[in-house]
Amino acid sequence: MTARGSIAALMTCVAAGAAIGPAAAESVPVGVPLDAVETALGVDAPRMGTAVPVPLVGAPEAPVHHKGDLLPTPLLPVVPVGADLGRTLVTTPVPNLLGSEKTDGEGSVESATTLLAKGPGAAVGAPLTMPDGSNFGIPNVVAPELGLITPELTGAPSTLLGLATPR
Repeated sequence: MTARGSIAALMTCVAAGAAIGPAAAESVPVGVPLDAVETALGVDAPRMGTAVPVPLVGAPEAPVHHKGDLLPTPLLPVVPVGADLGRTLVTTPVPNLLGSEKTDGEGSVESATTLLAKGPGAAVGAPLTMPDGSNFGIPNVVAPELGLITPELTGAPSTLLGLATPR
């Protein structure tokens, strides 16, 4: 392969990666139609836009072997699923903001949250111990253990309240 051919292959890969970027969005924007409110009530309706999250599945956590256990922990791996709940923006006109029509403004509320959920996992103990040297290398029988790793939900909600006046 020549230098020109390798540069062409590199440029093709970069172009393909750039084309995939927008398609793998974390949320899909959605506008909420409130035009009927203006018609029915005769008032300015707020404008509202939000986003529908697209869950992204992460790599399962690898099982860990502990000294003295025959089976790894957790036996059933925990799979993380992350989702960006997207940005929700609500704006509405605010009349007579400072007591004058010249200062009519617009109020807004914006919120965004990122959530990470980890599914349940299972921890199982074998009914046999490791080989016992004092018992001629024969493992001892023990009561089997079964445990459930609880699901986990982590999030950081944030909200921003804004008020804008015309200049």
